[in-house]
Amino acid sequence: MPSTSRVASRIAVVTGAARGLGQEFAVTLAGLGHRVAGWDVDNQAETSARVVAAGGEFLPVTVDVTHPVAVEAAVEQVVDAFGALHIVVNNAGIYPPIAFEETTVDDWRRVMRLNLEGPFLVTRAALPHLRAAGWGRVVNIVSAVVFLGPPDLVAYTTSKAGLVGFTRALANAVGAEGITVNAIAPGLTTTATAARTTGAGGGFERVRARQAVPRTESPADVLSTLRYVCDEGSGFLTGQTLNVDGGSAFH
Repeated sequence: MPSTSRVASRIAVVTGAARGLGQEFAVTLAGLGHRVAGWDVDNQAETSARVVAAGGEFLPVTVDVTHPVAVEAAVEQVVDAFGALHIVVNNAGIYPPIAFEETTVDDWRRVMRLNLEGPFLVTRAALPHLRAAGWGRVVNIVSAVVFLGPPDLVAYTTSKAGLVGFTRALANAVGAEGITVNAIAPGLTTTATAARTTGAGGGFERVRARQAVPRTESPADVLSTLRYVCDEGSGFLTGQTLNVDGGSAFH
């Protein structure tokens, strides 16, 4: 098992870092000694305060990851501030529960743009800097829904399944350059957004009933997997989707 000690200080970007899992990812990476840039369209004061309280260094960047020019500028802002870039965590996303028959073309495109096109744009902009460093970790946050296929999340499931394919193909494209690409697939996790959407109305209870581990997933349950895939010793792990959902799906 790779060590998660502070063996090297790296520069990390976490998208969707203002709250929820993104905030937890930013705080966790900072706790390992990495300098972290959080990207979001919303205020990141809470994330910044938590990182600083933990003794870390945090750069909040206001950026919409669906805008190519803004993404390119955000990467340059990070490199100008920190001098390099090594870790990219593509976490920003939306998961509106919509019946398939009620899904409009605009709904579909909105989900695909943020959940699938966003990681493409961010990774494409960051990749030259990972190549220049000769070392990199790209981590795509997908979802256990790609193995379960819930009927009210057709657009979301499709976007995350596409991100799994992106993970596998990109891993083959950059594996010889010291860069790994992996995906983490959490189950339904207790974030504020989940409580308002898929977790509402008994959603957490329904998901928990399918799990081998009979409790609701918390953000902390995903963090050890993030540390593992970003570790210096995990350079032989790539192209994988690590399912962290309490055993609701086996694959």
